[in-house]
Amino acid sequence: MASRKQQHRADGQAHRRETAAHQDETAAHQDESAPGKREFRAHELAEAAGITTRTLRFYRERKLLPPPRREGRIAWYDEHHLARLRSITALLARGHTLGGIADLLDAFEKGRDVRSAAEVMGLDSSVVTPFSEETPVRLTPEELADYFKGEVTVDNLAASLDLGYVAIDGDEFVHTSRRLLEGSAELVAKGIPLAVVLEAGRELRAQTDEIAATFARLLRSHLLPAQQSTDPAELNTLLARVAPVAKQIVEAELGLALDRRVRAELEEWLADRPDGEGLDAVDEVGD
Repeated sequence: MASRKQQHRADGQAHRRETAAHQDETAAHQDESAPGKREFRAHELAEAAGITTRTLRFYRERKLLPPPRREGRIAWYDEHHLARLRSITALLARGHTLGGIADLLDAFEKGRDVRSAAEVMGLDSSVVTPFSEETPVRLTPEELADYFKGEVTVDNLAASLDLGYVAIDGDEFVHTSRRLLEGSAELVAKGIPLAVVLEAGRELRAQTDEIAATFARLLRSHLLPAQQSTDPAELNTLLARVAPVAKQIVEAELGLALDRRVRAELEEWLADRPDGEGLDAVDEVGD
């Protein structure tokens, strides 16, 4: 009889230990349910993403998803996997092929190591250069695809990363400038291929770097030698005084240059039109 009671007691203790272990595991994953820490089993992830577990396995086989974290035989997925699945679904709905999506996601992952969002936005220095007034824009992959209908290719994404127009932060893009983003999208909408817009951006980058170098030399040669302190706050004050003057001069020169060059292009294009209508049109544009 005593032996039977001891066995019953041992069985009860084992059951309590098993129950406690299960509760600890559940609590651990509940603790990880905060944004960025929540974890899912395969069927839970598929349900959250609105797909079947069979589709999930297919995406894994095509290497569209990074490997899950494993605990023994259990695979745990996180919010990063969920965001990736939602991006795949959205890009498929926008007409991208699975092969194209795989290439884009691969470029996306490689872009994480190219430049951080902080570097692109200049947040890694105590000296504030106040010349740029651009507002960064956060975009999901599908939102970026919506800006440039059918033009978000691997090559264009790589060019944008290389130029520093975009950086990658988590599962999102950070575009360095709302004005550049919307201006580029408008040019693409009017019929200029995104690849051409990006190449023009590369040319402009080289030319504006030369303009910036001219002002940087003036600063280095004439203004900084008169500065008595290297304190970042005082340097920031100096730069804040110089910035509007530099931008005023560049804007004026750019406007004058655009007048000259665009008028010359119009004259050349319209001069080839019949009956001399082109020259009259140039005079009207000039007025």
